[in-house]
Amino acid sequence: MRRRTELREDEAAVEYIPKCVTETLDFGDIFPRELPIEIDLGCGDGTFLIAMAMKNSSHNFLGVERLLGRVRSTCRKVARLNVKNARVLRIESSYTVANLLPRDSVTAFHLLFPDPWPKRRHHRRRSFTEEFLLAIHRQLVADGLLHIATDDADYFRHIKSVIAAAQIFATSHEQNNFPPSSFEQKFVACGLPIHRILLRKISPVK
Repeated sequence: MRRRTELREDEAAVEYIPKCVTETLDFGDIFPRELPIEIDLGCGDGTFLIAMAMKNSSHNFLGVERLLGRVRSTCRKVARLNVKNARVLRIESSYTVANLLPRDSVTAFHLLFPDPWPKRRHHRRRSFTEEFLLAIHRQLVADGLLHIATDDADYFRHIKSVIAAAQIFATSHEQNNFPPSSFEQKFVACGLPIHRILLRKISPVK
């Protein structure tokens, strides 16, 4: 009987394992077709990633997730649904953005429900920093989008303060009916408000 951590050949093909984790990724090695790239940072169980990929066949979607169990779960779902434009990379999100992505290559980033580390002594562990935002900006194409959602009001205030200080993004008011992630579904079911912002790249970082 196959162990839960093992993947069939078609499932394993969904996970992209780079030959070197210090060299810039080549999206041509990851996806069968050259299309605009959207990246789901911390894709969890793949609910949002897969829904977006199935809804937008003209884009490629890369999920970045560090936890093995979540990566395996996503790979199985992608293979079962035969989603050709979705792949998964098992590496930490901040490292991926800062070191592995080609400059001016990503159409949109999605950062959904990052760990808020609510205790003040743990705030330094939060992923959303000025350095992280600058790296996001560098890797986005001109007018590229950054979509952020969280259930934590304090973290959302922090995120907005970092964005305001950087002055390299503008709030986008275009209508986007994003599918809910599994985290969002749970939070909404508990009656928690969702804080969301959609940003557009507006100025170069030198």
